[in-house]
Amino acid sequence: MAAAGVTPGGAPTPAALAGRIALLISDVDGTLADPDKVVTPASVAAVRRLGEAGIGFSIVSSRPPRGLSGLIGQLGLALPLGGFNGGTIFRPDGSVVSALTVPEPAARIALETLRRFGADVWVFADNQWIATDPDGEYVPLERRTVGFEPTIVADLDPYLARAGKIVGASGDFEGLARCEAELRGVLGGSAIAARSQRYYLDINHPEADKGHAVGRIAAAAGVDPAAVAVIGDAANDVPMFRAAGLSIAMGNAIDEVKALAHLVTAGNDAEGFAQAVDRFLLPRSPKA
Repeated sequence: MAAAGVTPGGAPTPAALAGRIALLISDVDGTLADPDKVVTPASVAAVRRLGEAGIGFSIVSSRPPRGLSGLIGQLGLALPLGGFNGGTIFRPDGSVVSALTVPEPAARIALETLRRFGADVWVFADNQWIATDPDGEYVPLERRTVGFEPTIVADLDPYLARAGKIVGASGDFEGLARCEAELRGVLGGSAIAARSQRYYLDINHPEADKGHAVGRIAAAAGVDPAAVAVIGDAANDVPMFRAAGLSIAMGNAIDEVKALAHLVTAGNDAEGFAQAVDRFLLPRSPKA
């Protein structure tokens, strides 16, 4: 494992050491939130320090927009933010800037494939979390994460044409990884299949990735992408790394994700987000 503050290769890259940072965009689960899905007081205080230093802040998450509403006041968010891995960009007042849905043919392929691999399938559409099994293995965790109840239906089919995101949830992590690989092949460019956690496989519109969201949020803030920092822990955060001037991986990220980031901080079980703010970002603030 790489030491905090360096790339897995052992030294900060030149790009990571250059330039001022005017905006931080963060993933939520596994990054800003601790393993219990709680945004700790230390993380809230770190966001406040960013603002005092002249650095803007926003979030992009695999959660549905409705599942991010509680963080808006807690973190004092003023810029647009992203749900569904960037598929929906919306303002803190809830008004939608842009929304992308999974193309229906891709949604049907995803549903069939996820079920074949034994995953519990959820559809997020019409501002609802739609499921068929109220006792699914990961339903309690998702309920706690998003802060609202699933809508239980007998058939997901009527919702597929309006899906902001489709999720396959499974405790068979290796099987879900194989499902991800198969879906990437059969979907081609018609949709994105990427795990947001080792137990969640997300299906999104082909342009609904976190790199897309970084561009949208940076434009709204009037910030050049080169002056944007991003922080995340999962494979679905990698498009953010590619779109920003400075990328930070959490210590709890897998090595393949760490290898694609400029810098590595501590894990989300050790206040890695707050450490990244203090060590890597405040020294690069416009006021520094």
